[in-house]
Amino acid sequence: MLDEVTLRQAVPLALAETSLPELGERSQGKVRDIYRLSDNRRLLVTTDRLSAFDRVLGLVPYKGQVLNQLAGWWFTQTRDIVPNHILSLPDPNAALVRECRAWPVEMIVRGYITGVTTTSLWYHYSRGARELYGLRLPEGLHKNERLPQPMITPTTRGTGPGGHDERITGAEIVERGLVPAAIYRQIEEAALAIFQRGSEIAARAGLILVDTKYEFGMWEGELVLIDEVHTPDSSRFWRADTYAERLAAGQEPDNYDKELVRLWYAERGFTGEGEPPPWSSDLAVQAAQRYIDVYERLTGQPFQPGAYPVEPRLAANLRRAGVMRNP
Repeated sequence: MLDEVTLRQAVPLALAETSLPELGERSQGKVRDIYRLSDNRRLLVTTDRLSAFDRVLGLVPYKGQVLNQLAGWWFTQTRDIVPNHILSLPDPNAALVRECRAWPVEMIVRGYITGVTTTSLWYHYSRGARELYGLRLPEGLHKNERLPQPMITPTTRGTGPGGHDERITGAEIVERGLVPAAIYRQIEEAALAIFQRGSEIAARAGLILVDTKYEFGMWEGELVLIDEVHTPDSSRFWRADTYAERLAAGQEPDNYDKELVRLWYAERGFTGEGEPPPWSSDLAVQAAQRYIDVYERLTGQPFQPGAYPVEPRLAANLRRAGVMRNP
């Protein structure tokens, strides 16, 4: 684990965006800069931007490297369940991927009932909802408790703010023609199998995989897993050894993901609307520590960040990988 002094020194150097004009067309997501290459490939450059409440709120040092490398590691753990879109990781911050046809849905698999946002399962359950996403929830559940079994709560995959938050059922996805019935059955089966695999690996690492988001696409007629998998941005992790004690005391579990940031803002009265409190370097360091701890627990390897500045190293590595032409 990197010490706090090192993390604090890295805060001003966090990677907000990339600029590699040699690669051509670039688009910016919440946490990635995406380059469309000329040969049915894309380069995904994961930055240190942190998105919560559907907006970018700050920068966490080394977050991009943790997310990129951890997603690559997870893909190797799940490729026997479903193939993935990564071709190579030519740089700590970058993944070279197939340009797949993405299905317009996100599969949220939940093992626990929790959350602080208006899209969370607990938000609706605590307000009396018992039938959500075509599923029936039992009475008597308490916040942060384990569900009787993992449940899939799909959403549409939007491009604008809040566009992915539409609550929808699997039947509606098929009826509206978003995904063919046979493919949707494959997606559901793969999502539950990956979640089970992830839960087992997380448990061995002293973590609880609480819930997660999966996206799927098609490559040459085959279903593939795309985007991130089981990172502190795409999944919620709790520390296992303190979970029962904190639950009994009515406290929030020890969050090892970006929910730490959401809770920090919620405690200060911000839940997405209006002007957020100023980004805190203390929060940036704490989030970096949790992200790195998740990486080291899961992979069993110490996190070793590349040297800054990132962009020249990125360009050099991509040239060596044959992705960028020499000047």
